[in-house]
Amino acid sequence: MATEGDMAEMEYSTERRHCRKGLLQNDELYKYLLDTSVYPRESELLKEIRDVTADHPMAYVGTAPDAGQLMAMLMKTVNAKKTIEIGVFTGYSLLLTALSLPDDGKIMAIDINRKTYEIGLPIIRKAGVEHKIEFMESAALPILDKLLEHKNNEGCFDFAFVDADKNNYLSYHKRLMKLVKVGGFIVYDNTLWGGTVALSDPSLAPEEKRPYLKFIVEFNKTLAVDPCIEISQVPVGDGMTICKRIE
Repeated sequence: MATEGDMAEMEYSTERRHCRKGLLQNDELYKYLLDTSVYPRESELLKEIRDVTADHPMAYVGTAPDAGQLMAMLMKTVNAKKTIEIGVFTGYSLLLTALSLPDDGKIMAIDINRKTYEIGLPIIRKAGVEHKIEFMESAALPILDKLLEHKNNEGCFDFAFVDADKNNYLSYHKRLMKLVKVGGFIVYDNTLWGGTVALSDPSLAPEEKRPYLKFIVEFNKTLAVDPCIEISQVPVGDGMTICKRIE
């Protein structure tokens, strides 16, 4: 019979196989971080989504639980009530957002693939938060542009999370800076791209990282000099850039 320690090690092994470990080079240190500060506070429902996602061939694109913990704190800090999410996958970050918002909170969730969203949907329903979510199966740019056709949508969102096609991050940013209110947050995932952004020679990046690398490097440079935001680029997950709109 497996001991409690064996079960914990099995869970960590699954985490190592299927999820991003963040940018920490020491697996034991990352395990310590998760076991000490993240997993004890993680909702059982979020753990369920991690579990049902674990065997998906693209499980690695899911939001890292330590990154999710930081996002939840940010949303609660600004008392977020209306949010937008670009890139949903199986819904870990979406459920986390729904659990962080008040009962009358609303999330506009945009993804081109409803099938992956439906993997986590039964758990979202089990959590009793589906009523907060408006899922839209679509590319994001047309929806953002449609929103901006109406002046009353400017500054109507408290928080935005982007984890989608990296080549469009700059295009998303330009639009979200109009849709998110002054004092609100926009959070971008994968902005350190497995550490490849620091390579002096992009050709040294793993082949699967190369197509988007130049877009992320350019995006990071643009945010660094944007006078309309305060930023913090945090090495959780695959790198997360937190932007606070200040004007």
